Amino acid sequence: MRRELSYGAAALRRRATVKLIGWSVPEILPTAVYGIAVARATDSFLEGHAWQGIAWLGGLVATAGLGAAGARQVYGRLGELVEPLRDDLVRRVVGGALRSGDDGAVARLNRQVEIVRDTFAGLVLVLRSFAVTLFGVLTGLLSLAPLVAAFVVPPFLLGFVLSLAVLGMAANRVRASLTADEDLAASAGMVFGGVRDISAAGTEEYAEWLAGQPIEAHAAAERALAKVSALRTLCFAVGGWLPLLILLATGPWLVGRGVSTGTLLGGLTYVLIGLQPALNTVMNALGDSGLRYVITLGRILDHSAPTEEPRPVDELNGYQVRLRGLTFAYGPKAEPVLDKLELTIPEGEHLAVVGPSGIGKSTLAGLVCGMLTPTGGRLLVGGAPPAEVTAERLAATRVLIPQEAYVFSGTVHENLTYLLPDATEDQLAEAVQKVGAARLIDRIGGLHAEVRPGELSAGEKQLIALVRAYLSPAPLVVLDEATCFLDPEAERQAEEAFAQRNGTLIVIAHRISSALRARRILVLDGNKAALGTHAALMRTSRMYRDLHGSWTPAPQTAAQIQPAS
Repeated sequence: MRRELSYGAAALRRRATVKLIGWSVPEILPTAVYGIAVARATDSFLEGHAWQGIAWLGGLVATAGLGAAGARQVYGRLGELVEPLRDDLVRRVVGGALRSGDDGAVARLNRQVEIVRDTFAGLVLVLRSFAVTLFGVLTGLLSLAPLVAAFVVPPFLLGFVLSLAVLGMAANRVRASLTADEDLAASAGMVFGGVRDISAAGTEEYAEWLAGQPIEAHAAAERALAKVSALRTLCFAVGGWLPLLILLATGPWLVGRGVSTGTLLGGLTYVLIGLQPALNTVMNALGDSGLRYVITLGRILDHSAPTEEPRPVDELNGYQVRLRGLTFAYGPKAEPVLDKLELTIPEGEHLAVVGPSGIGKSTLAGLVCGMLTPTGGRLLVGGAPPAEVTAERLAATRVLIPQEAYVFSGTVHENLTYLLPDATEDQLAEAVQKVGAARLIDRIGGLHAEVRPGELSAGEKQLIALVRAYLSPAPLVVLDEATCFLDPEAERQAEEAFAQRNGTLIVIAHRISSALRARRILVLDGNKAALGTHAALMRTSRMYRDLHGSWTPAPQTAAQIQPAS
């Protein structure tokens, strides 16, 4: 909260503030005079001097006109004060969005910035009016009767100070209420989305507990917020009504000390028309617009403030892959797909990753390649987390071929050399021959023929992507079911080519033959894992034995790499 208030205070340090204060001075005069005018007019009427009373009231009307002229100029100066604040917030939001790519920047730019601007303008007007009223009333009371001021001002200031103390408590409780509301919405949405599964599994009691906890937390936050409202009412009673009661209770004593009836009525006028409405207005404004201003501005500053990011790593110590307690879950309340996985993949390793569909094999590939960030533990490639490595260095270190291979419109040569534009003809010919794409390229029309992706089958796209990866200078290759549309013989030739290539090969296997060709095999079973050779895993891993039994050699399906019809 201190940060938001300091930001608002900094926005006031402008030339427009001086103008705003200058045009507020004329408003002080009628505020200071009306109690005195009422007192003098009342005493004049009681003493039979009617024209003197009328003159005092006429003077009050004249000063009121002067105050209205000043107020008109105040509104003209307000734009000069508020619009620069809005411009600064817009620059902060846009700058933060460019740095982080935050999708919520549009909402902050369109709505939250306008909320801050409008509430800031309202708060400036209210606080200015409160300051003018307080200064004018104090001046008038001291001029009218210092003894009356001694009974009125202290309880008023006490109530105002107490309201400021309650304001800090209210801001914290409003934030707690918003957090509880967000947690409740998330929990309720998760429970409502799984109603059928809950009914089928008979887990109604657990679902009730899951939704009940945030409901109780939200109710507690709302009750705490209601207590703050009660405290605000008490503060207003101290600052707004207690001075009036004190003045009425001490009225006879004051009259006995020489205070006239008109002076006493003037003091009551200052309390009822000046102090009490001013305190009520400023308390409501700070408790409503003030809290909205602080919380909304806090969200903008939190998202737009530049964050300290680690300096990107441009040099790696080799390309060994190390997993230390690696954990990953798709969401804060989701079950981890990978849980505290320990693994070292040395340089030059040939590793196959196997497991049932949906077990986390592709997730592991995405983590190794820096496309996902671990939610726990560490993953290091060449001694550094992939997320902290520069894009250029990461691209030169690892290459990933997913199941759905990407081929773009252009020549065959452009597609194959995309990751190594300066590849020689000999390098290109060797890659095409070893991966087994020669017949496909001849059928398309040679290296300089145009590729039409829509006319290629899934298997043909995979062959082109495999040659591209083979030519890549990256020593770490990850094949995420990148040969699933090839027949077993074409798959064997491609995987053996990568195994003989200098570097590390990680294969997300979909056939037992891919696992048998690897030096080591990683079996993912739930959020557990087993690592070993084929022979060792057949003895120790039930999951691997089940997979081995279900994976049988498939007949050749050469049609899979024929042109799409």
